[in-house]
Amino acid sequence: MDTYADLIECEDVLLFANAAITSTGQREFRATAGEQRLSLDFLHRYIHGNYPDLYAATLALDVNDHNAAMIIHNVLKARGDGPLISWRLARMSPPRVYRLFGELRRDGVNNRRTRAIIRDWLLARPDLAFDAVKYRSAMKAAVRHAHLRPPGELGDFLFAPHRRARFDTPVLEAWRRAHHERQALYELPYTVAEGFAARHGIPRAVFLERIAPRLTRSERLRLAGAHERAGIRDRADLAAMPLVRAASYVLSLPYGERRQHVAALRAAAARAAGPRRGTWGSVAAVLDDSFSSFGSPVKRRRPLAVALACHYLLEALAGSYRGLWVSGLADPVMARPDGPTPLGQRVLDALDPRPDRLVIVSDGWDNAPPGLAAEVLRVWRRRLDPAGGVRIVHLNPVYDAERFEVRRLSPLVPTAGIRDAEDLPALVELAGFAQGRTGPAELRAYLEERAAAR
Repeated sequence: MDTYADLIECEDVLLFANAAITSTGQREFRATAGEQRLSLDFLHRYIHGNYPDLYAATLALDVNDHNAAMIIHNVLKARGDGPLISWRLARMSPPRVYRLFGELRRDGVNNRRTRAIIRDWLLARPDLAFDAVKYRSAMKAAVRHAHLRPPGELGDFLFAPHRRARFDTPVLEAWRRAHHERQALYELPYTVAEGFAARHGIPRAVFLERIAPRLTRSERLRLAGAHERAGIRDRADLAAMPLVRAASYVLSLPYGERRQHVAALRAAAARAAGPRRGTWGSVAAVLDDSFSSFGSPVKRRRPLAVALACHYLLEALAGSYRGLWVSGLADPVMARPDGPTPLGQRVLDALDPRPDRLVIVSDGWDNAPPGLAAEVLRVWRRRLDPAGGVRIVHLNPVYDAERFEVRRLSPLVPTAGIRDAEDLPALVELAGFAQGRTGPAELRAYLEERAAAR
């Protein structure tokens, strides 16, 4: 039988998991970046100090890269070992990993385990010469920190690039030639070529047009507006992008251009749903497009993009689907952050036909009138549906720094943090642990199962 301390442990770990999934330490609508970072740092210290094994095991969950890097840093700094560290590093973006290695070097974390992890990650990279060109200073620092000696011309490129008259590796030779040949810079990664283009005085429009074949999908999406202004028709393949990123791009477009991307959003959602497509029965969703869904200047429209991405993913997962926006919006791609948050009324509308599942995507600030959603959910759970025939879950894309958690709508409904829509099915499963019907044994088993599946 679980003791009170066991239940506290389970609650603490779930609270941390929600924070690590949602918060990136950046400014939010109701909290500054400093408040976010301070709150998040406290949670990391608290969970690592009290539950070190579970702390490392949370890497098996869908925590974002910012928090994954913090977990790895803290575990290695304490000379601990986590079997998931190498696996998680392989999933993170190279700039994030190189930044983490730089932080380990700055803090003097240089034990044998750390050096082995850096060495193994570098050796597993598909093209170290490409990394050497694109992340030269960061890679050089990592190599030094791990006491490595790159052989041959790779070592020369990192530490004495002008020692050789030419390189045999094409990308290294292109970097050398780009110092005095304009044509050579178009053989380099975009971020490196951009600096050479400025040095050679190449007009921006000419550079963007000629570098286009070498752009990654993320770079194409980020530069889509610049391409249009330069008269270049080079659109990113939205259907192949992560759902929230694709939704953010669509929401950044003028209203008249958004509808032409609906098919791409649905294709991205179908890809994310995979074999679960059409298996969730009847699903209703309440989606928050109130003013607070604007997010912040550094996370512009992020909560709204999460809601839009969840809308299309739930549509793909459901056998039958009904999406209700708090503003009463009929066309999802026309969403904009505006107005109050009448969640209570929308929850009533969504529950009326008794769907198999109700998913609420909101930051949890129910204010029109305040507290109505909590009361609706209380009456529904205790009087109208005590057996839980309708499965209800609240997904919150915003971390509440003051409360050290994602804000909940009701203690009777599980809440999970969400950042990427693709994680929605797993988060719905994780939210079930927050209902108090399971303890740390079940949670540990779940984490072990997730880790074993990696």
